[in-house]
Amino acid sequence: MSHNTWIHKVSRVLIVNPLIDTPVRPNHLTIVRLATGLGAFVGFAIGAVPWVQIGAVAFLISMLFDRADGDLARLTGRTSPLGHTLDLIADALCNSLILVGLGIGLSHGNYGVGAIAMGITAGVAVAAILGMVIRVESLEGARAAELGGIAGFDPDDAMCLVPIAVLFETAEGLLLAAAIGAPCFAMLFLILFRRKLFVGKQENP
Repeated sequence: MSHNTWIHKVSRVLIVNPLIDTPVRPNHLTIVRLATGLGAFVGFAIGAVPWVQIGAVAFLISMLFDRADGDLARLTGRTSPLGHTLDLIADALCNSLILVGLGIGLSHGNYGVGAIAMGITAGVAVAAILGMVIRVESLEGARAAELGGIAGFDPDDAMCLVPIAVLFETAEGLLLAAAIGAPCFAMLFLILFRRKLFVGKQENP
């Protein structure tokens, strides 16, 4: 993930800069990221107004804190392997559960119970991607699995589409796209990083 995406810039202004000279530590922000992400999961899973809207806002806040914890760590010299791993675990939980929650909430719509299967498919794929990131970075070091961004956005920013789709009532189309796209991206990631995933640092050329 890039350190200078548009979401990073917003989180830097709203969250990071005001906290630089305070006792707040990066892991505190990771906890807020996790709590708001889980709250968004609950709101989406309920699937009714106003809970889905609350869930959408909660997830946008969660994404801002996801960017803010790493930024605060770098700017205050408090980076650590443990903090980075906790950040990735929080990402895996929030980003996967949000799709599962979306599927549960949409199970009373046009897709029926198939929405739950779609949400689980997308959620498992997202968790698998982040699991591969953790594996690669454990062998190669932090940022070894980083993919390039485009126009100030990186691949992880695609998760912003979830709350936007909910707020604009296009969540069913987004869920279908995620159920197809997330497994495809997981396969692409596996292909791109297969040597690092299965060979290991000591055997890499």
